[in-house]
Amino acid sequence: MNKSIKDSLIIGLALFAMFFGSGNLIFPPYLGKTVGSDFFIAILGFVITGVGLPLMGILACAKINGTFKEMSSPISKVFSIIVTTSIILAIGPMLAIPRTAATTYELSVLPLFPNVKMLPVIIVYFIITLLFVLRPSSLIDNIGKILTPLLLLILIVIITKGVLSPIGPIVSTNAKNVFSTSLIEGYQTMDAIASVIFSSIILSSVRAKGYSKVSDIIKITSLSGIIAVIGLGVIYGGLLYLGSQTASIFAGDITKTQLVTNIVEKVLGNTGIIFLSIVVALACLTTSIGLTSSAAKYFSDLSNNKISYTFNAILISIVSILIAMLGVDTIVTLAVPILQILYPIVMVLVILTLMGKLVKNNFVLKATVYTTLIISILDNLKNIGFTIAPIINLISYIPLSKEGFSWVIPSLIAFIISSLVTTNKASV
Repeated sequence: MNKSIKDSLIIGLALFAMFFGSGNLIFPPYLGKTVGSDFFIAILGFVITGVGLPLMGILACAKINGTFKEMSSPISKVFSIIVTTSIILAIGPMLAIPRTAATTYELSVLPLFPNVKMLPVIIVYFIITLLFVLRPSSLIDNIGKILTPLLLLILIVIITKGVLSPIGPIVSTNAKNVFSTSLIEGYQTMDAIASVIFSSIILSSVRAKGYSKVSDIIKITSLSGIIAVIGLGVIYGGLLYLGSQTASIFAGDITKTQLVTNIVEKVLGNTGIIFLSIVVALACLTTSIGLTSSAAKYFSDLSNNKISYTFNAILISIVSILIAMLGVDTIVTLAVPILQILYPIVMVLVILTLMGKLVKNNFVLKATVYTTLIISILDNLKNIGFTIAPIINLISYIPLSKEGFSWVIPSLIAFIISSLVTTNKASV
């Protein structure tokens, strides 16, 4: 096998493992149940934001040979710190880490022990997390290397059996705005914003295999990304298709985790639930350990080690316990306005980075990104309880606003106008 293909395959599988968290498997089935017979359009939309954007994030970081810090620093140092910190909080103690704990309780503990209370489980979960975070060990890495293929194997069996022996008829749900809804639902994987933070791991892996030229790094990263995208696309698409078979057989108010449990029970029976519960619990734990460690280190570095790694890890765990107690569906609801502000900023920065010389200078970059930020914030005021009529009315006139993408046209206009008024390529 050609060395570059072999290296791309190895890194691609690692990239797949990084992006596919066990918490992500709750979103495609629920989306499938919501859209019913429109599942193909939903798969397309979900894959674009849940898979395509993370790939673009990795490629953008490969292009500049850096991470989001380098990508956003031309805007301003303060902007870079604020947005990077917001992303770390989102994929850390505010959303992703608590979601792993809540998912473990709802998807792994409740199906087996329905009378167990949530708080003790969550506390034990984060005590175990802290033990590994404060005393790093190769044990958890080795467990992770076993769990990802095992989880993947279980999901392939479930999907294959569900396709060959459908669990229910695929019916129309008369869902509206299926494509745009699916695009936004793909935000919930958080993989795109994670890609620009953790891309340094992938880039380091590429360099460690002897690739030093930027062109070679981009080539290997691209091939690796394609492999990861194919894997993610198959899993997400398969789970979404299974979900579309449940529109007429499960109640409309079923939770995301209950839906996954019910699908597994229909396909593999009680044995399947037990096996999936154990694997998901351990997979969530490995994710929690990795995210907690990364977030603790980030805040320690940000404070120039004035706030210790240990203190950060403990504080992150305490905050995560409190948020995890809200439950998966509530955490997902809280994530919507946060992700609808962060995702557009990351997307625009990634696209502008990939555009290279077509972005004349930092003035164009700033004008486009700040426009994106302002419109995204204004559009999401209603999602956090601020219903200011003039602003809502103003946003409603912007094309694509009803689909949840009010920032697209203003950002494009800002890019065009700033490019036209800028004649030189000097940084501003």
